[in-house]
Amino acid sequence: MARRFVAAVVVGALALAPLTPALAAAGPGLEKRLDRLTGEGGVAGALARTSDGVTVVSGTAERGTGRAMVGPDASFRVASLSKPIIAATVLRLAERGQIKLGAPVERYLPKVVRGKGAGAAIDGRKITVRDLLRQTSGLPDFIEVADWSKPGQDYLKLALGLKPTAAGRFAYSNTNYLVLGMIINEVTGKDFRQVSRELVLKPLRMRDTYWPRRGEMGLRGEHAHTYGVSPADPKGGVVDLTRLPGYEFGASGGLVSTPDDLNRFWRGVPVKKMTADAVRVGEPGWPAKARYGLGVVRARLSCGEVWMHGGDVPGVSALSGRNRAGRAATVYVTGSVATETQRKRLLDTFDAAMCEAF
Repeated sequence: MARRFVAAVVVGALALAPLTPALAAAGPGLEKRLDRLTGEGGVAGALARTSDGVTVVSGTAERGTGRAMVGPDASFRVASLSKPIIAATVLRLAERGQIKLGAPVERYLPKVVRGKGAGAAIDGRKITVRDLLRQTSGLPDFIEVADWSKPGQDYLKLALGLKPTAAGRFAYSNTNYLVLGMIINEVTGKDFRQVSRELVLKPLRMRDTYWPRRGEMGLRGEHAHTYGVSPADPKGGVVDLTRLPGYEFGASGGLVSTPDDLNRFWRGVPVKKMTADAVRVGEPGWPAKARYGLGVVRARLSCGEVWMHGGDVPGVSALSGRNRAGRAATVYVTGSVATETQRKRLLDTFDAAMCEAF
């Protein structure tokens, strides 16, 4: 059974714009939707947190224990929700003149992004930083061929041997953000993790957000256990995946954060600027009329336009963003959401968190 908590004051949050009548949600409420995820959806735990102090949890933090689901200040692996943070870091560097979004990748990584074999057409001289941010570079996704039983692989090398996608068209690829991390390293002389902390995480007071250290497997502080099929042993069935080599996921998906910190992020970055030059998303599984900008998705929910991103790593699926009224919301489940029905239910839950009048 879902439990709802409403805080009178949200510590560290900026004042919200008044919610308009358009924010009335359609269909079942947030509690019911979360219960559907942990009941019919089969995940162990689920949480929704809004920037105006509403927290709803369902399920358990650890199977077989009856332990209540953790709260909004507990850590979880945010997976591809790392990408908006990396994009914001790149934009800060662009403001400082250290990166030009229209410049070719070759300027920053000479002769590094050059394909071979099936990827012979890949050429960093023809790919811009903006292409990487918008997922229009044509770089194939290293996820397709990575062997997660072998840590320390050269993921870029793996990607450069694959057939590229159509340049100029949206094609989601973790390789784009892998390369962005490399560019940040090159232009600053520092690891992208440190740069993102200095330029984004600290200024936005995301104090509980961190990049795992090399070899670090667990999660720091309070957290729920997560469950799914291990990519290192796909025939092993559903197992506890709380311990994962997060460092290996790099700039494209390695960040650990909390719902409260993610909501702070969305309320502190220029989401309109980050989606001003967005491209249409033609792939299935995305929200209606979704367009991908500079690490941020612009889409429509029941209350209108929102800015958001999703994250999926074995054991966790999440959605986080903000709407025009200023409300930010984060929803995550401690299980992998893989089927079309599960994904629709997760999006419906996020819609309720973003749009329901509390």
